[in-house]
Amino acid sequence: MSKIFAVANQKGGVGKTTTCVNLAASLVASKRRVLLIDLDPQGNATMGSGVDKGELQLSSYDVLASELPARKAIVPTSSGFELMPANGDLSAAEVELLTMDGRESRLRRALRDISADYDYIVIDCPPSLNMLTVNALCAAHGVLIPMQCEYYALEGLSALIDTITQIQRAANPELKIEGILRTMYDPRNSLTSDVSEQLSEYFGERLYRTCIPRNVRLAEAPSFGQPALEYDRHSKGAIAYLALAGEMTRRHAANQNQNRPVAEAV
Repeated sequence: MSKIFAVANQKGGVGKTTTCVNLAASLVASKRRVLLIDLDPQGNATMGSGVDKGELQLSSYDVLASELPARKAIVPTSSGFELMPANGDLSAAEVELLTMDGRESRLRRALRDISADYDYIVIDCPPSLNMLTVNALCAAHGVLIPMQCEYYALEGLSALIDTITQIQRAANPELKIEGILRTMYDPRNSLTSDVSEQLSEYFGERLYRTCIPRNVRLAEAPSFGQPALEYDRHSKGAIAYLALAGEMTRRHAANQNQNRPVAEAV
């Protein structure tokens, strides 16, 4: 069964799309089958994966608004993961979904037929708590929250956690926080250290040990339509996302072993 998680944070500029693209590539490097879903009308994950959003025939808009079978909107990428791309058309879906029946669960229904084809499905959410983000949260098993270690990031985090709690109660009881990922991390900054300590106290094991550093090569890679692993696999950014993929897969393997019946485990 695939593991579906939404990468969400309503605060922009925290490395959300960078995390989606690079994590997808890193999971593929560890021999996992991965689908990346772009649910952001900006289409940055699409472009960062080497797919021209201006040339799309079908996209995540068609899946949500017209209930197009998900498989028809999926395209391959040079990095080995598959992509359900997005462009500006998706902005219309935000409005159209408001008048539709079952509007919050359209993505969940669309993924039922294809989820078995993948080990991981990664959903890139827009930087707002709108109906597109709600669809992602209703479809996901977990939420990965990338954030910078700064004061205002903590304020935004509380609003996102409230939304996750509401979705749990109303539509998706399986939803949980997959993990908190510290991005653009600079240990020389005292505020970074202070916020990092607060996150560790509050979230405990849900805070990933892996931190994503500020890295020029990581920032350059999207302009070439490549994950950092493809652009410069020896860069600190690429190595950090490989470490994150390893940490995630180890966590999931450990959780699966804990949930196995004793007789089966023996």
